[in-house]
Amino acid sequence: METDEAVLALAALAQSTRLEAFRALVGHEPDGLAAGDLARLLEVPPNTLSAHLSILTRAGLVTSERHSRSIVYRANLAEFRDVAVFLLRDCCGGRPEVCEPVVESLQACCSPKRKGKVRA
Repeated sequence: METDEAVLALAALAQSTRLEAFRALVGHEPDGLAAGDLARLLEVPPNTLSAHLSILTRAGLVTSERHSRSIVYRANLAEFRDVAVFLLRDCCGGRPEVCEPVVESLQACCSPKRKGKVRA
């Protein structure tokens, strides 16, 4: 990821409605949300939400797909991961010990839940 791409993504998330929209879409993965449903969920006028989704889409953080008469939006988790990895690598400057506490906290909060039996 290039610096310009990271700046574009971070700028897109640096607004409360866009951040809430992105968070809602992440929470509705992998199915995504229709634009109207997302507008109702966020209590934002559809035209306002459309402008915000356009910014998130240009930044690569959101994708859209037409389903009949509605447009379904999804979070682009691969792009979000690339932004997070870019920040960690760039800010750590080749010194992994600097970012170790951040990585540990990510593992603690974001580890996938194991399904099924726990082996002893």
